[in-house]
Amino acid sequence: MGEQQKVRVAVYGADVKCASCVNAPGSRETYEWLQAAIGRKYNDSMVTYNYYDIHEEDRNGADSSIIQQLLDDELFYPLVLVENEIVGEGDPKLKKVYKALDKNGLQPKEIS
Repeated sequence: MGEQQKVRVAVYGADVKCASCVNAPGSRETYEWLQAAIGRKYNDSMVTYNYYDIHEEDRNGADSSIIQQLLDDELFYPLVLVENEIVGEGDPKLKKVYKALDKNGLQPKEIS
């Protein structure tokens, strides 16, 4: 077995909530919630997390075409990607995120 690559989880969002997301958690809250949830189920030392604010200039590593789609309201934030695949938008579902992590070879923790 070779060295397992880290699985990239990226959240794109903004501090300002989108008009249709008033009752949903904000982007940063979603980002923190995802990290906690993934950390409970998986050994997340094999996960790299990135948060990109679509309104900030400094977004090293962000996908500019995704940011443009978010700014043009073609996609809704918070937008969650696992290995550059969109797995949740607006109100991401953990089940879908977990499925993508499994697909990318992340092993759930052994329940002791």
